[in-house]
Amino acid sequence: MLGSSHPSEKVDGLPMKKNSPSSSQSSGVSRRDAIHAGGLGALGLTLPQLLASRSAGAAETSQAGGAGLAFGKAKSVILFWLSGGPPQHETWDPKPKAPAEIRGEFGAISTKTPGLHIGELMPKAAQLTDKIAVLRAVVSGDNSHSSSGYQMLTGVPHVPLSQENAISKAPNLWPSLGAILRTLREDRGGLPSAITLPKYIANVGEIHWPGQDGGILGRQFDPWLLICDPNDPKFEIPDLALPTDTSQGRFDARRGLLRELAESAQHLQAARRVQQFDQHSTQALDLLSGSQARKAFKLDEESDATRDRYGRTKFGQSVLLSRRLVEAGVSLVQVNWQQIKDKENNGSWDIHKSYAPCCRDFLMPMMDQAYSALIEDLEDRGLLEDTLVAWIGEFGHTPKINGNGGRDHWGSVFSCALAGAGIKGGVVHGESDKHAAYPISGRVAPRDIAATIFHSLGYSPETPMYNQSGQPLPISRGHVIDAIL
Repeated sequence: MLGSSHPSEKVDGLPMKKNSPSSSQSSGVSRRDAIHAGGLGALGLTLPQLLASRSAGAAETSQAGGAGLAFGKAKSVILFWLSGGPPQHETWDPKPKAPAEIRGEFGAISTKTPGLHIGELMPKAAQLTDKIAVLRAVVSGDNSHSSSGYQMLTGVPHVPLSQENAISKAPNLWPSLGAILRTLREDRGGLPSAITLPKYIANVGEIHWPGQDGGILGRQFDPWLLICDPNDPKFEIPDLALPTDTSQGRFDARRGLLRELAESAQHLQAARRVQQFDQHSTQALDLLSGSQARKAFKLDEESDATRDRYGRTKFGQSVLLSRRLVEAGVSLVQVNWQQIKDKENNGSWDIHKSYAPCCRDFLMPMMDQAYSALIEDLEDRGLLEDTLVAWIGEFGHTPKINGNGGRDHWGSVFSCALAGAGIKGGVVHGESDKHAAYPISGRVAPRDIAATIFHSLGYSPETPMYNQSGQPLPISRGHVIDAIL
């Protein structure tokens, strides 16, 4: 959970249409009736209730546009999301010749790519830059976590900019990249086409950022949110473990009863709603009853060496789980950095004070380990060719270190990185000024990153999606970053 905002420069916003309210009607059968009948509440599940808000799935949308560099090379995308904003000076854009109050405590190191230097706290990533394209001139123009985050998650600027503690409401209802992808690709293999883990992103007070759900597309296209800790020795599929007092026989009986209830409900006024509940419950039950999809969550099948390679942390094991999920056929997995309660700045990248010990002692080592392990593991398994890895956060940090030894919010220029699936490695696109404060060349907007991700997946920016009123809208208004493809 993240904190307060700071003023920022203005950039042009994107006008957006208000979301049309969806109609609702009474089912005629209360949830209490179903529970008393013994069919629903006895299952002890929460995911079916989540799934019940989703439709039967979207048909494959025809692709607008044609071929291009790396077009359609990605089968899957992993969003390696660093909540709080990773500092550009300590990561991809160090300024070793700048004054100490700009440069900070850390220097730069050479990499596998001749002439490319990155922050000294990324030694593992430094050996993989031949596979990575660095974007050094990303600009959101927004200095607040939730509104700049909305822009990075959707490719659409928040209205207004620099609005902290923003929530999902009109006109800021553009869907997340994962939600858009769910309209373009059907769920398959018992798993959805987009999953977010191990938790949602929120500011202090559990104020959820906008841009994490289906927005104008409808909640049925929300990415599956899995709240979990894959580093827990008792980790199982979130919300999908059989209740301790439920034998397999009782479970099968309840499943049959659920289907009987749905069949009987055909004669009721709200048959459609009940049938949808049955369908979504069946998806969850398929996981419970041992489908192939359930296998993706069995982290104990990984060797100790592999698990150690990613790091025995909630984030590290979540990144490992993301690899297993794309292997199982999930098209987009977003792994959100989570707070570490016993650390300075709550263990997030929101480093307003004591930035140096935070970066040195846990932030950078954890990130560098998990990120490098993911890229190496994907390559070892032959998956990097068709998996796009996006290293990203909501913004960067101020050039000048503040009086508390920290760096504040900064959306005027920051860095991101892409790897895999046709991305040209060993490339730096864009340049910041001598203090990493403003772009000099190669400016990239969040919408351009979104367009490039969709392009890699085989969808041009003009590909239509449809809001709840049936209005066609382009999935992105950005430009594909051809220089890194």
